[in-house]
Amino acid sequence: MPEDDEYFGKNGEPRKYDPAFKGPIHNRGCTDIVCCILFIIAILGYIAVGILAWSQGDPRKVIYPTDSRGQFCGQAGTPLENKPLLFYFNIMKCASPMVLLEFQCPTTQMCVEKCPEKFMTLAKAYINRNDFDYYKSFCKEGVTNTMSMPELLKFGLCPAMLTPSKPFTRRCFPALGQKGGVITVGNNSHFDDGSGNMRDAKDLIDGVKNATVVIEARQVVMKIFEDYTQSWYWILLGLVIAMLTSLLFIILLRFLAGIMVWVMIILVILVIGYGIFHCYMEYAALKGEAGSNVTLQQLGFQTDFTVYLQIRQTWLAFMIILAILEVIIILLLIFLRKRILIAIALIKEASRAIGHVMCSLLYPLFTFVLLAMVIAYWAVTAVFLSTSNEPIYKVVNETACEHSRTTCDPANYTTSPMKTQCPDSECLFAFYGGETVYHKYLIGLQFYNVFLFFWCANFVTALGQMTLAGAFASYYWAFVKPDDMPAFPVFSSLGRSLRYHTGTLAFGSLLLSIIQIIRVLLEYLDHKLKGAQNKFTKFLLCCLKCCFWCLEKFIKFLNRNAYIMVAIYGKNFCTAARDAFFLLMRNMIRVAILDKVTDFLLFLGKLLIVGLVGIFSFFFFSGRVKAFENTAPHLHYYWVPILTLVVGSYLIAHGFFSVYAMCVDTLFLCFCEDLERNDGSAARPYYMSSTLHEILWKDPSPSSAQPQHDKDVRLKPQPAQEDNTA
Repeated sequence: MPEDDEYFGKNGEPRKYDPAFKGPIHNRGCTDIVCCILFIIAILGYIAVGILAWSQGDPRKVIYPTDSRGQFCGQAGTPLENKPLLFYFNIMKCASPMVLLEFQCPTTQMCVEKCPEKFMTLAKAYINRNDFDYYKSFCKEGVTNTMSMPELLKFGLCPAMLTPSKPFTRRCFPALGQKGGVITVGNNSHFDDGSGNMRDAKDLIDGVKNATVVIEARQVVMKIFEDYTQSWYWILLGLVIAMLTSLLFIILLRFLAGIMVWVMIILVILVIGYGIFHCYMEYAALKGEAGSNVTLQQLGFQTDFTVYLQIRQTWLAFMIILAILEVIIILLLIFLRKRILIAIALIKEASRAIGHVMCSLLYPLFTFVLLAMVIAYWAVTAVFLSTSNEPIYKVVNETACEHSRTTCDPANYTTSPMKTQCPDSECLFAFYGGETVYHKYLIGLQFYNVFLFFWCANFVTALGQMTLAGAFASYYWAFVKPDDMPAFPVFSSLGRSLRYHTGTLAFGSLLLSIIQIIRVLLEYLDHKLKGAQNKFTKFLLCCLKCCFWCLEKFIKFLNRNAYIMVAIYGKNFCTAARDAFFLLMRNMIRVAILDKVTDFLLFLGKLLIVGLVGIFSFFFFSGRVKAFENTAPHLHYYWVPILTLVVGSYLIAHGFFSVYAMCVDTLFLCFCEDLERNDGSAARPYYMSSTLHEILWKDPSPSSAQPQHDKDVRLKPQPAQEDNTA
């Protein structure tokens, strides 16, 4: 037929019958060798970057506060081991804008055992020996009773005053309070600043505010870390339950596919429905409560996320989101009800394939281990790189000085010309940085670390896809199942992938990594230009981010099918990607209707497991069930373990359901190949089972209308071998 010739001309030539083809080719050669060599060189470079970072980095800079001499407060094995708190000589200087630029207050900072507990000025403490002995604990080393008070102030050996303070993230901040609407510090609304001037307690607010801006994120991180230390075993138990639930679901799906899919659909609707009901009950319960009608915009960002749960608008937003999701799922189920029946039958066939390759269900654990190693290496290297800067010291002075904010060396500053010209100046620690070649290219090393993280993570994912594709292709192209299958199909496929196709895996993952790193750069650029961008720039960035998101999805889809073709034929990436693309184009109707409907059903399965784990963890950690009040740990943020369990359970469910998804995609591609190679006759029998033929033949595409096939034979094929397990 002329229209068929034109169709096939646009989408490649269909496969021809080959009596020697028996499934995944064993006699194959290495593919994409150049990319394999490039990947090995990149990995060696990644190891070199890690070694360099570990030799230069110092994570203590993140853990411990740093005093004006660049020493770590409270570090074990040092003279400051018993001085874990950082004390500011003049906290009001933290109100300087330089704090937000260099993340360091322009005042002397020293490590102390405990924070000041009472008001005291140097002038008053100097008169009383007992008070001065207490005062000296907040002065620099070497201060004696014989030194005069002007001398102590001139050389900056002691602070001019002490204010009652409390430790906050290992730093001493004024104990600010409020009495009758007036800001107080230590129950007093005024204090002596040490110069004979009485100041309002509210003058301390700006200094405290700017100082806390610098450490606000660290405070949240520390609280989250404490929550993890209190709840890690419960989180681990929850993840084990999610893994067992996913495994049980997959096993039941193997034997009761039809029933389990319908149970899954109904439970997803019920779980989301309960979520809507719970949000409504919380929304109604907050009616009339003081402060519950504050909007999210008025509240702004709060580090204590539980505050948001006291606002009605939060629960209203949750309720609307869940309602929209519920409506979308119900509408899809209604419009796709006929295709869902066919997709269920396809899942049943995939269950039979998995039944012959049961060890494929354990392969996601191997992928998890490899990904955990990649993530751990990236995270450790990132921490060491970010802490590999050297301490930078700058001149700080009270009066005008031409050397102000100039870099200095504290070791010889007292004898330097800068000290001579500016007698009241000091050389204080400012921030971590550096001027060496290593420090100049530190941002490039961080970029390389991120890029190699994407490349290695995508490589591990690609290895899993090709391995499973090869195993399931061995099942499909086995004429007598399971006699014609390899003894260990997963291990055989894994060996072929690593031995012959490391370069192909590296090539496909490289393409995906380039797109992902571009997306990261666009997000970074958007964040940097957010304050200054005009409408055109905002529109352009939005379009670019949308385009690269779509491109990433397309590359993932193309890579996935290319790996299937590589697993079967052993060709290079470009050839396999072209063949897979044209094969899918020749079966576009089946791809759009059947394959994607099956993905939708498997996604509902993931959603169900995540929803169940999320609901149970919410009631457990929030303490809303009296039976768990004494069992659940007391946390700063109970959403920390809940969010961890939701994300972790989704990754676990995705790992197990990805086996089914890969099986369905492989069987589908092999089916399309089988239709083009064979016609169901005795001379050219189909390799598919009669069940699979009945499932997918209901939606014939142009590729099934080949001129050389007998029409009657195609409508009523006679498979040479039935699948006994069917």
